[in-house]
Amino acid sequence: MALDDEKNEGEASGETSEKEIGLSRQNSQSSLSPTEDDEDDEDKKLQLGPMIALKEQLEKDKDDESLRRWKEQLLGVVDLEDVGETPDPVVKILELTIRSPDREEMVLTIPEDGLPNPKGPWFTIKEGSKYTLVFNFRVTNNIVSGLRYNNTVWKTGVKVDSTKAMLGTFSPQAEPYQRVMPEETTPSGMFARGSYSARTKFVDDDNKCYLEINYTFDIRKSWQ
Repeated sequence: MALDDEKNEGEASGETSEKEIGLSRQNSQSSLSPTEDDEDDEDKKLQLGPMIALKEQLEKDKDDESLRRWKEQLLGVVDLEDVGETPDPVVKILELTIRSPDREEMVLTIPEDGLPNPKGPWFTIKEGSKYTLVFNFRVTNNIVSGLRYNNTVWKTGVKVDSTKAMLGTFSPQAEPYQRVMPEETTPSGMFARGSYSARTKFVDDDNKCYLEINYTFDIRKSWQ
């Protein structure tokens, strides 16, 4: 949901944003074509062994005091009740909160079916307002590595923003984690106001998706 005025002004004038230009340069023909060095690197990639359930790793060598302390430093204090027998981590996104100094917090509960409000906008945000996104989520069963937040926004069918943010690596625990994103400002003006559609995903280093939601939101002159 990171939108800015310059991007919307670019749409109005038919110009391409610097962000889009940067992406197109990165995807040049030369960068997409593999070289001999790339092929050599592919052959030299480290072949990782199978994932092991965290419970098995914790119980292994449990009588070795030095190893036990090393694992605690690496993983933190892991609640065994939140650790399963299988190697796959489980991440549940509990809620999304929108904080703004102009109003009370908006706490948006994540629905099980991934459809926040099929009949209308999930939320409305005021133009030109500062806001911060806050994610609350719970990790169980195993460590999740490289959890990140991906968000894409469209207006009238045209992509106007794409955000990717790293949240981090987390071990299982009973208490939910909370991550606060950097403060942003909504665009303002006639071209900024209106209805937007968005897709939000939470994925890890293995590109496993823990949540994908599609929704709409409005930018208006006021919060109501």
